[in-house]
Amino acid sequence: METLDHAIPQLHDYLTHSARRLPDKVALVCRGRRLTYAALESRANALAHALVRRGVQRGDRVLVFAENGVEAVISFWGVLKANAVVSMIHPQTKVDRLAWLLNDSRAAGLITEAPLAGVAAEAARRSPHLKTLLVSGALDAAPLGGLPAASFEGAMSHESTFHPPPRANLDIDLAAIIYTSGSTGEPKGVMLTHRNMLTAATYITAYLRNVEDDVILGVLPLSFDYGLYQMIMAFRMGARLVLERSFTYPSQILGLIADEGVTGFPGVPTLFAILGGLKSLEAYDLSRIRYVTNTAAALPVKHIRMLQRLFPQARVYSMYGLTECKRCTYLPPEDLDRKPESVGLAIPGTELWLVDEEGNRLGPNQVGQLVIRGATVMAGYWEKPEETARKLRPGPLPGERVLYTGDLCRLDEEGYLYFVSRMDDIIKSRGEKVAPKEVESVLTNVPGVKEAAVIGVPDDVLGQALKAFVVLEQGSTLTEAELVHACQSHLESFKVPKQLVLVPALPKTSTGKIKKTELA
Repeated sequence: METLDHAIPQLHDYLTHSARRLPDKVALVCRGRRLTYAALESRANALAHALVRRGVQRGDRVLVFAENGVEAVISFWGVLKANAVVSMIHPQTKVDRLAWLLNDSRAAGLITEAPLAGVAAEAARRSPHLKTLLVSGALDAAPLGGLPAASFEGAMSHESTFHPPPRANLDIDLAAIIYTSGSTGEPKGVMLTHRNMLTAATYITAYLRNVEDDVILGVLPLSFDYGLYQMIMAFRMGARLVLERSFTYPSQILGLIADEGVTGFPGVPTLFAILGGLKSLEAYDLSRIRYVTNTAAALPVKHIRMLQRLFPQARVYSMYGLTECKRCTYLPPEDLDRKPESVGLAIPGTELWLVDEEGNRLGPNQVGQLVIRGATVMAGYWEKPEETARKLRPGPLPGERVLYTGDLCRLDEEGYLYFVSRMDDIIKSRGEKVAPKEVESVLTNVPGVKEAAVIGVPDDVLGQALKAFVVLEQGSTLTEAELVHACQSHLESFKVPKQLVLVPALPKTSTGKIKKTELA
């Protein structure tokens, strides 16, 4: 009989419950390896015991620095089962950044893999708080000298695999810290409780209509919350996750989609731009895909139409969110044709509204800052009280805090949301405020344009002038003059870029977002 403590829900219950219900079902397919729910549960329990034996205590932070893979999946759930707080770190992170993350979080544990052991060891030497370093794969002893390092596989092999350590957390305790990409300024650690993440997964799987028979593709980094939630949602439902490192080799991924019978295809605009440029899609059986999702940036209408052509049998979800609350809105697929530029309605269990600079609520067709209220809203930024206070402010009810997103949006008469711009993205030119997203949307919808990014550059006359960087689709013969003319046909004069440059590619963050700081 379960104790009352065990009735308190925690995120890792998703894996445990699916393992009890579907022990022999394949839960994870990853680069030729296939693991059942029972196998994942057993290994996660063993890792949890190994971490506890090495000094990891309730509430300690453990960083997982690894490629998308079986070990990263086991590590995520094992850290939670050890009553610790997990933080997934992108595998391309360099030594200085990793050392900064270890020290900022005061991590007690670091889990990595042999190809990254050199970077991990150098960063670990700069972290006085680290109690244990676990490395999966063949170990090269040299770079680990003097560190509390051990074999990931060896540490687990000596542990009982039947039960996890005793539960100690409540649902209001931290489950994860997700560091923002840091494309501008110092990274911020978004603190998410078990309740935050359970609530988000529950509501998102509800509107996506996820079921046990789903096969969900995971090609986005687990360090990116959108990528991470594909695993969380799959294991919540007892579905199968097909995990790969990236979409770098599209033909390989498309073959995998066909072979595994993938039903859920999550992506981002840059991934869909690659997909749209492929010439041999008809060679792959994509007929079992029943839904396609997009987030990270608003999906251009051109890409929406392309996805509808590629997957005529699928429901296409245009979504919008922030790490600070996981998901804000989704556009019901039945509304896609009549409101293609909208990012939709508030997800179940949340409320949203817009405010002006004085905090007054705004009505339809007025542009203001988006505010989100609900159980998905983060607990705050890790040890950044001033930045937390700017984002989390008093809500309608006494004692509550709501999220001021920093995003400018507008609502139509039916309550559908339209993303306009980041508040710190606004360009003031000729005394007028210009949202780069509006100009980028015009450019990306020109036939022959693959991607576009707009920034403000100093100008003696205008204050800031608009500069556009445009990537053309292969074979396109568009000229800069033709693109400027397209802007003149659709935008007010002060929104037309003063400079327009054709470039072969745009710099990207590790999550596929355009990195405008490098363009500047």
